Amino acid sequence: MKKLRSGYTTGACAAAAAKAATLMLTSGSAQKEVVIPFPDGSRISFTLCACRWSDPVSTTALCAIIKDAGDDPDVTNGAKIEAEVRFATSSEIVSDQITIIGGQGIGTVTKPGLAIPVGEPAINPVPRQMIREAVHEALSVVSSMADRSLIVTISMPKGEALATKTLNHRLGIIGGLSILGTTGIVRPISAAAWTATIIASMDVARAVGVKDIVLSTGRTSEFAVQQRLLLPEEAYVMMGDYLHFALDQASKHGFTAIHLAAMWAKVLKAAMHIPQTHVRHGALEVQNAISFLATLGTAPAVLQQLTGSNTAREIYERLIALEAHDSITAVCFAARDYCQKVSGLPVTVYLVHSSRQIVESV
Repeated sequence: MKKLRSGYTTGACAAAAAKAATLMLTSGSAQKEVVIPFPDGSRISFTLCACRWSDPVSTTALCAIIKDAGDDPDVTNGAKIEAEVRFATSSEIVSDQITIIGGQGIGTVTKPGLAIPVGEPAINPVPRQMIREAVHEALSVVSSMADRSLIVTISMPKGEALATKTLNHRLGIIGGLSILGTTGIVRPISAAAWTATIIASMDVARAVGVKDIVLSTGRTSEFAVQQRLLLPEEAYVMMGDYLHFALDQASKHGFTAIHLAAMWAKVLKAAMHIPQTHVRHGALEVQNAISFLATLGTAPAVLQQLTGSNTAREIYERLIALEAHDSITAVCFAARDYCQKVSGLPVTVYLVHSSRQIVESV
């Protein structure tokens, strides 16, 4: 199997663009590539896609990087990350030598619970630190500039449009995307990205007073329970396949109850105590599932009719055709018991059909 290629975070790209723009501002020369430090002590080179003056009097340098997320299906892959750098004027009140602000396409934090305070541009702490370190390196090249104060504006021209493809609005990030990253590296199909999003979503939910949390495996399941529960949008957390992790975090965050929405295959895996429900962590063995149904009291005649099923979905369709609704309900109860055991919280399980309808709740 082909090894998946890693890429770089928006935070790393922003830092590289900021260093290049600072070098241009202090030297007057456009840069073609730039090397920046990473949190782990390594140094990585970036190629610029643009490096120019953004004003007619050559007082503001603008440099840009095209983000390469590697083989990760990242919404920002191929996006342009820009940094404009200028010296602060004597009339500007700055509290730090390097002031970082958000430009076009960078969202603003509007809800509590995130790593950045309300009202600030959504540029996370590690990217901010990477930007500062990269800019300090550039300033240190010219000793006469070492103490000058700079204004660094980070932009993502298509950020607002790209944000519509994310759940940023639910986290309270409005008007664009976040500048993210904790290591500077994007790992393909990253578990760290999923788990960080789950934690951030729950942080926001707690900060706005949510008590009941809704965990869903996907948009279809989430849509179905939204129509029934009518809870605030912050209550809905997309956990994907990270079932055990999400249940554990719900407990750690102090929620009082969990609503879990999923389609049949995921509910069946939960009932069978499978903590990570993605197929890459082990396809559901149909015969194991049929044997499991036997432990729940499914009639031998029904089990015989299930033999030969190719997928979990086919098992479900055969159960429906056989009117073995008690077996479906028993699976939902078993999933609920597992989730309550992991989380220590009361759990309601909603079995959702692909038509976006809730077909069972226990």
